[in-house]
Amino acid sequence: MARILLIGGHGKVALLLEPLLVAAGHDVTAVIRNPEHEVDVASTGATALVADVESLDTDQLANLVSGNDAVVWSAGAGGGDPARTYAVDRDAAIRSIDAAAAVGVGRYVMVSYFGAGEGHGVSPDDPFFAYAEAKTAADAHLRASSLDWTILAPSALTLDPPTGRIDVRAAEPASVARADVAAVIAAAIAEPATSRRTVTFNSGDVPIDEALRTLAG
Repeated sequence: MARILLIGGHGKVALLLEPLLVAAGHDVTAVIRNPEHEVDVASTGATALVADVESLDTDQLANLVSGNDAVVWSAGAGGGDPARTYAVDRDAAIRSIDAAAAVGVGRYVMVSYFGAGEGHGVSPDDPFFAYAEAKTAADAHLRASSLDWTILAPSALTLDPPTGRIDVRAAEPASVARADVAAVIAAAIAEPATSRRTVTFNSGDVPIDEALRTLAG
């Protein structure tokens, strides 16, 4: 059993993840911005905590994450406004990483996307550019931290039923069900083979637990 803080607790993936973590015996606190979403989170068995991570400084985020065994970042501005995308997906994420390191949380799982990085190839005039840049910066900051980190980078998300199987060896992005992404996050938290690794994945043929264990080979 672990105490897990999930930042971005009302996202589509997060709402699928929360019941998986609760069923596994974890104590899950889901950070949400809108108090109207508390009921949705409570229905998963997680505890809702209303806080706007965009407005919290590093010390305030340290208070937020303190006492937890792991932090999962699944928050996002949702696109549209580049300034807010940078404020949430880059700046708030970086502050949360620093906060986790400062209070000794240790384990940190970041949800990114397949293709994030310096060579993301997104044109500056593409609406996706701000997100690509923000995730690249946040991921790089996490990799340079002292945390026991994992970056999970799924390809395009779908609402398809879960298959319970993924491909962690694919060279090109395809797609993966949100429910399978939730299952990957749940499995990765306690899987040593994912420690200090970036895991890119599509839907595939290998059971999730087995696919993650193969990363150690």
